[in-house]
Amino acid sequence: MLLVLALIGLMTGVFVVGAARLGDDKPATPDEVFWNAVIASRRQALLSGREVRLVYEPGVTGEGSDTPASLNATWDDGGQQFFPFEKMGDVVCEFLTTQKGASSILVGGELVETQTIPHVTFYGDGTCTPFRVQFRIGTSVHTLAIDPWTCAQMLEAKENTQ
Repeated sequence: MLLVLALIGLMTGVFVVGAARLGDDKPATPDEVFWNAVIASRRQALLSGREVRLVYEPGVTGEGSDTPASLNATWDDGGQQFFPFEKMGDVVCEFLTTQKGASSILVGGELVETQTIPHVTFYGDGTCTPFRVQFRIGTSVHTLAIDPWTCAQMLEAKENTQ
């Protein structure tokens, strides 16, 4: 009898937590959307053995259309998958060359790089184009360096302030 009550209590706890997560309307962060797109694009390239291109598409607002900005993964046989930046405001995602400071400007006290590449390619061997990604949300800017061999975030060395 105690075992049955314990199982009922455990299942009730699981259902309550699951229902709370379904009702949670917290939007994903731009980083989460980006990493979901990278994982799906790399997986598709590995499974198909073909190149997959990841492109940023800015959102369209006004004129009866309200499409959020998104990342679009496309592959050779016409397949595609969208990763929208929903409920995040004005998000701009730019793919940058791997040369830091090649071309940059100062906007509102933040260093914004301007030398972009049009898309990132994921190859069938699990590698990708060498690139960095820059997110701009309003006046906030942050950049992630991506390892082309693993398609994961590269760790950056901390500067010595001695």
